[in-house]
Amino acid sequence: MLTRRTVLTSSLALGTFALLGNRVALGQQLTQEEVFNDKDAPVLGNPKGDVTVVEFFDYQCPYCKSSHPTVKKVIEKDGNVKLLMKDWPIFGDASIFAAQAVLGAAQIGKYEVTFEALMKTKGKLTHEDVESTLIGAGLSMTELASAVNKHTAKISGLLDRNYAQATAFNFAGTPAFVIGSSLYPGVLDEKRLIDAIAKARQS
Repeated sequence: MLTRRTVLTSSLALGTFALLGNRVALGQQLTQEEVFNDKDAPVLGNPKGDVTVVEFFDYQCPYCKSSHPTVKKVIEKDGNVKLLMKDWPIFGDASIFAAQAVLGAAQIGKYEVTFEALMKTKGKLTHEDVESTLIGAGLSMTELASAVNKHTAKISGLLDRNYAQATAFNFAGTPAFVIGSSLYPGVLDEKRLIDAIAKARQS
């Protein structure tokens, strides 16, 4: 059975952050490696891309879901961007349940299909909605539960790190992006995302 955790929302978001050597100048010191190269965080796009786009998201966030096709389009069209997805389940138990299930799927090589299935859902989710969506995508909840239970420490550790980073960046909600040395709270339309990637590439 999948377990649940409690998470809290954060306060107002910042616009940029400064790099001190290889560290981020924040109340809680974060290295670039922690933010851009967490080995446990799922990767989409080009894993060896010259720019990394970090997105903090929630499967119940309507803005995350409605803007995902645009993010996906820009990343695929560019071809040289690594998209690091950081689950930040701030909308309650169903969000936590969804995050754990999909991160469990990542352990058995089925991340993208589960991620895409849930990103296509509409509105708020229940545990039953999550289960039916994943079953409809060809996943076995028994197999996912087994993967989550086997990798509980790894998944919990990743969610804890994501939460700590989001709050350190002072993000107010999802979606929120870190691209280069800039923070982008809220939805990025196609032009702003392309511009943000170009800015990171030039720095």
